[in-house]
Amino acid sequence: MEEVVGDIQSGATLTDALEEHEQYFPDLYVDMISVAEQTGTLPEVLVSLSEHYENNIRLRKDFVGQIMWPMIQLVAAILVIALLIYVLGIIADQGGGLSLDILGWGLLGASGAIKWLLGWVVGAFLLWFGYRMAANSILGRKVIHRFLMNIPVIGSCLRNFAIARFSWAFHLTQSAGMPIDDSLDASLRATSNGAFDAAAPTIISDIMEGETLSDALNRSRLFPDEFINIVHVSETSGTVPEALERLSPQFEEDARRSLKTLTSLAGWLVWLIVAGFIIFVIFKIILWYRGLLDSFIQNPLG
Repeated sequence: MEEVVGDIQSGATLTDALEEHEQYFPDLYVDMISVAEQTGTLPEVLVSLSEHYENNIRLRKDFVGQIMWPMIQLVAAILVIALLIYVLGIIADQGGGLSLDILGWGLLGASGAIKWLLGWVVGAFLLWFGYRMAANSILGRKVIHRFLMNIPVIGSCLRNFAIARFSWAFHLTQSAGMPIDDSLDASLRATSNGAFDAAAPTIISDIMEGETLSDALNRSRLFPDEFINIVHVSETSGTVPEALERLSPQFEEDARRSLKTLTSLAGWLVWLIVAGFIIFVIFKIILWYRGLLDSFIQNPLG
């Protein structure tokens, strides 16, 4: 910020100063500052941007808070299984090398527990690294987000969040006087969704060729019929930005409900995995003892 102030004191505009340090400021922020400086609405735009980014922080905190308990359950289950592998290894050593490899992966004792934990750590890292690599390109984000939006509950959550952000950004950019093509481009990027971002060139092209906004959005197959119908009706009265401003909280609330359902399902899924593993272990132990009894009956002196 000291460098930004220095640039402004040297005669640069606020937009130019921010663009010099674009790695610290989102594209939407810089775009809106540029329009606000040209239209003389900088204070109003800054207030709206402040509310937007504060809301993003609240959403992130809500997500982390709701997903934390299922993640704790998953980590606890992994640690319990590692402890079980370690204990079974000790029992096998004390029993004269009896085979207690209940997983069938050759994991027993301390070395088996370490391999089990390392496998999860490496798997989680590869999953995170692969996502980050894909997220660095528009095509990668498009493929990932398109795939996720086809999954029940997850898809509705991502879609509703994206539409809520699009609605807010379109209202803000249009109210600030941004041209329609730049407004759509900034609004679709504000969704932080690769599928919506990748659809921007096609939607803008349709608008430039004379299509209505509702038809252009509908052709992308990213927006629900309810949203398209409201946009279509508001186009006739010239109140699209105002209508989208009213819609944004509604879709955000829908997304919050979907997020709550998603985290609840994640918790149940973790419990089902743990319960399934416990049942698997019990049957393995029963079959192992049955094998010992059969062996003793057939050869009691052995």
